[in-house]
Amino acid sequence: MGRVTERRKVLRIREGAVSERPDTLAGEEPLEIRLGGRPLAVTMRTPGDDFALAAGFLVSEGVLGRASELVRIAYCAGALVDGQNTYNTLDVRLAEGVAVPELTLERNVYTTSSCGVCGKASLDAVRTTARWEPEAPEAPRLDVEVLPLLPERLRAAQRVFDRTGGLHAAGLFTSEGELLDVREDVGRHNAVDKLVGAALQRDLLPLRDSVLMVSGRASFELVQKAVMAGIPALAAVSAPSSLAVDLAAETGTTLVGFLRGRSMNVYAGAERIALPAHAPTG
Repeated sequence: MGRVTERRKVLRIREGAVSERPDTLAGEEPLEIRLGGRPLAVTMRTPGDDFALAAGFLVSEGVLGRASELVRIAYCAGALVDGQNTYNTLDVRLAEGVAVPELTLERNVYTTSSCGVCGKASLDAVRTTARWEPEAPEAPRLDVEVLPLLPERLRAAQRVFDRTGGLHAAGLFTSEGELLDVREDVGRHNAVDKLVGAALQRDLLPLRDSVLMVSGRASFELVQKAVMAGIPALAAVSAPSSLAVDLAAETGTTLVGFLRGRSMNVYAGAERIALPAHAPTG
């Protein structure tokens, strides 16, 4: 199996001093996901948690929603001519009766480590394939004093980032700020898929009483993945895109951006956030 990190020699220049030294980099390799032996998608990812990544990808595609719908995920042996296993190709077997998406040349998806499921960015696509009904944000459940704790707690759990400085992270928190799980990957959408896929394997979907915290920006794809997993709130340390805000508003998802310290912007679903009684508005 590919390595999570790799070593490369670099020329280091610091304040005029020059030296050669090894540097630790985040690993990145292609992963081909097959469904019933037929190619479905290729994504660039950091090796590790590959089965969870595949399961989470199929959740975001609307194929899976329960652990019972997944029979098996296995690496494809003999991927090379000499019969060696690259651990970069895996096959997913679904339970009988689970609808299989149409596998055409147009349907097969190539995703980079930064873009998610390109070409499917439409509000209608998510609306028609979402497994879980959106949760109405009637009663405040997210404390505005708790949200600022999430980025620091997520950062403290990023073990591989400490060695490379080159990985995104996605963390699943309770509404009280307890970290439930964290995954890292060179692609922010892969980190979320790994998180959601691990939850599916434990049959925890929908993740109603939870907050998804991501280390980068909030793209359309990340809001989509939160919706498909039944996660009612997404927080990011950086900016959201306009389509991400549209989708969050459409689905009743709370979307928080620029969460840094005690400052944040709430772009959608503000009804779910409990503000201090003394907080001025206007």
